[in-house]
This record gives sequence, C-alpha cells and structure tokens, in this order.
Amino acid sequence: MAKVELKKPIVEEIKEALNGAQAAVVVDYRGLTVEQDTALRKQLREAGVVYKVYKNTMINLAVKGTEFEALVPHLEGPTAIAISKEDATAPARILYNFAKTAEALELKAGVVDGTYYDNDGIKVIATIPSRNELLSKLLGSIQSPVTNFARVIKQIAEKNEEVA
Repeated sequence: MAKVELKKPIVEEIKEALNGAQAAVVVDYRGLTVEQDTALRKQLREAGVVYKVYKNTMINLAVKGTEFEALVPHLEGPTAIAISKEDATAPARILYNFAKTAEALELKAGVVDGTYYDNDGIKVIATIPSRNELLSKLLGSIQSPVTNFARVIKQIAEKNEEVA
C-alpha cells in the first residue's frame, strides 16, 4: 500500500473535523505529563472540543485552501489541534486556563470565526466569556429594570391600599 493511501484517511478526518468549525487552536504540548494531558483532554471533551495530535504535514494538507490555512506557519514541532464547532471561544479559553497551571503547554495560534490570531490574540480571545455566559448576562440586564419597575408599582399599590 502506498504512503499516500495511508495518509488520505487522516487528512480527510482532519478536514471533516474542520468543516463547519467555529474555532481551531494549535498548541505545543511538549512536556505535559500523562496526568496533565488526561485532565486537559477531559476538560476539552466536556466542552465539546475535539483535541488531537496529528503530524504537521497532515494538518498542512488538510487546511490548504480553507480559512484555517493561516495556521500553517505554526506547524513546527509537536502540535496538537483543538477544534470546536459549537463554542468559538471554548478551545482558547480552556487551553489558556490550563496553560496557567501547566507551563509546558504553549499556545501557538488559532483561527476563531474565520479570523487568524497569534499567541497574544488567542490569550485575548480566551478572556471572552462563553456564549451562554454572555446570554445570561444580557438576560439579567434586560430583566433587572423590569423587576425594579414591578417592585415600585407593587409598593405604590400597597401604599394606596393602606390609605384607603
């Protein structure tokens, strides 16, 4: 069997994972212990993020002609890729927070919603709350004035009842 035939399914697997993805972040995992790697994979899996280690040439072939092609210059040394189809900030947020405790994990770069970010940009993206957190804050800010208004109306009604 030719080498090309062996590589094709792996390249297709990466392409399929990236198809419709909102974000992809590449990291250097060199130096992580087995326990750290297992904990990281668990956190990413719980957030719905696909995290895999591929050969750089396979990732390079898979991202050609896509919005993720900007990651190619960062495909040197040991590389793992974290891909999310649901939450655009999840890979960056989880990897960044994990890198605070595991200094061996190094963020290289990423593409979030079609925009390329270098190491520093990914750190900024990591500080953005998740979509659900933003929606709950929005709902809270919308709900607060209505609740206050209802409370004032109730107090006025109670005061009018006392007078009558």
